Amino acid sequence: MKKYIIYFLIFIILCFLIPIIFTNSFKRVAISNVSSNVEEKIEASTYDYKKYTTVRLYHSKTKKIEKLPLDEYLYGVVSSEMPATYEEEALKAQAVVARTFTLYKIVHNSKKHKDADICDDSTCCQAWISKEDRFAKWDDKNEEQYWNKILKAVNSTQGKMITYNNEPINAFFHSNSGGTTEAPINVWGGSGYPYLKSVSTSGEDAYSQYSSNLTVTQKQFTDTIKKVHSDFKIDFNKKDCIKIEEYTEGNRVKTIKVGNLSLSGVEIRTLFGLRSANFKITMENKNIKFEVTGYGHGVGMSQTGADSLAKQGKNYEEIIHHFYTDVEIKDI
Repeated sequence: MKKYIIYFLIFIILCFLIPIIFTNSFKRVAISNVSSNVEEKIEASTYDYKKYTTVRLYHSKTKKIEKLPLDEYLYGVVSSEMPATYEEEALKAQAVVARTFTLYKIVHNSKKHKDADICDDSTCCQAWISKEDRFAKWDDKNEEQYWNKILKAVNSTQGKMITYNNEPINAFFHSNSGGTTEAPINVWGGSGYPYLKSVSTSGEDAYSQYSSNLTVTQKQFTDTIKKVHSDFKIDFNKKDCIKIEEYTEGNRVKTIKVGNLSLSGVEIRTLFGLRSANFKITMENKNIKFEVTGYGHGVGMSQTGADSLAKQGKNYEEIIHHFYTDVEIKDI
């Protein structure tokens, strides 16, 4: 009888325990394979730009042209144009905007920089800085963290661009809109772009770029304008010798009367180096005081506005659609 019991136990072991062992082994192998496949997928996810593989960057200081892979070029743009302390979604929006701006320059290359597609001067195209120079300006304890945020912003949006009628838009951007962006026609004239309309953004007053002041003497004021307008005359004793005549839809000065001239707010901004054409002007004793709101031309995406929206929970696509009207975010 004992012999039969032993045989029965051996049979149970063979029928149940051995399949379980093999099944667990198979699961381990399967999990290992899945993990391996995921790793391979991540490694193979680098975007193939095909047509737009490189950017020919003109360095304004050295007068030389450097060829860079598109996204590698964007690392230098995003790290130069937007503080790495900003929210990740704001940095992603900046990456897509900068990529679109770059592609627009490539597609509409007017040979402004001869054999180059774009330059590294923010007053002409968009700013760019090398990794080495960027690290030299960052605090040592934060540089790796900041750089990783830049890489993530660019890499996680690879291939993304903003389009209107299936073409990359002229994706203008600036530092701080003062709460409301500007239509390009009020800055540069012309017919403008249908996707660049005046929009309002809350929270921009929390940033240092929101307000600034400049005070000049009456003589400095007169001499500055006379450099461009030799026929300029003004009697500071008259109450309305300086008077804002009209504002734009973005709350900036459209035209202003100064003495015998009527000038645009943009020209006054340029002449006196103001941060924005959104300003108030007052006379105090023998001084002229400008109280300025915002920083930049005001067209397109406001960078502080993007960060403010990100803090409010908006993702990069929502941020882009806020600043650019009737556009699509497409894969190149």
